[in-house]
Amino acid sequence: MPYLTAADLPTEPAGRRFRALLDAPGILQLPGAHNGQAAIQARNAGFDALYLSGAAMTASMGLPDLGIITVDEVAFFIRQIVRSSGLPLLVDGDTGYGEALNVMHMVRTFEEAGAGAVHLEDQLLPKKCGHLNDKKLADAHDMAAKVAAAAKARRDLVIVARTDAAASEGLDGAVARAKLYMEAGADAIFPEALNTREMFTAFAERMPGVPLLANMTEFGKTPFFTASEFEAMGYAMVIWPVSSLRVANKAQAELYAAIRRDGGTHNMVDRMQTRAELYETIGLHDYEALDASIVKTIVPEAMPQ
Repeated sequence: MPYLTAADLPTEPAGRRFRALLDAPGILQLPGAHNGQAAIQARNAGFDALYLSGAAMTASMGLPDLGIITVDEVAFFIRQIVRSSGLPLLVDGDTGYGEALNVMHMVRTFEEAGAGAVHLEDQLLPKKCGHLNDKKLADAHDMAAKVAAAAKARRDLVIVARTDAAASEGLDGAVARAKLYMEAGADAIFPEALNTREMFTAFAERMPGVPLLANMTEFGKTPFFTASEFEAMGYAMVIWPVSSLRVANKAQAELYAAIRRDGGTHNMVDRMQTRAELYETIGLHDYEALDASIVKTIVPEAMPQ
């Protein structure tokens, strides 16, 4: 339905809706949505919440995931995804775009844009994808200060603290950082780039009662696990951050190759979303009906003679 009328908008803040889903039984499944169209399709598939990946967002802009975009650019993506789907959204906040005051500005901007949750990571700029090598970590207490700043700035936003420490400081270092971040005000922990079932299980066992997020990205260090497998290991959330973008990009590359090869799109039509399917997905006819109900011509009654 159109998002333009008040009746179609959620009445509860996104942070509270996200928290309620997190508190509900079962693992919270958060597929990545890199734009509004993907968000609608994920919602229509039955998901209750979504994830906005920094890697997918920057890649969709033709940029690498090195922390080089701005808070306002991310807010543009947040608004279109939240507006189109109506679902609570977990947003990749990278390193917070600076120090404590910058983190507070990011939290306020993201929450005002409609985000339900954000995660902060303990890397130094230029940050890298969590599954790449030679990541540089921030001092744990500096990261804790950022988490505390985020908690101080938010109204309802759920704060997830991500640690990339497992690769360089081992499981002990990652757990120690996670406990410090929870003490600073985080609501949940995201241990990035764990690479075995045993590591995932051991981390969860050492963080009892803490909601944990697992990252099921393709072509990374984490083996393929299903949502139910992560739940059995002790995780409360799972993201598939870049999957939608990977599938869309692969299809687009094949389309452009076909046009160049064949001189047209005729050999790709059976792989396309039809016009009718597109209009159904974005609710074109609902918008048209709403517009007609508002601008319908009213014939004035004749003045008495």
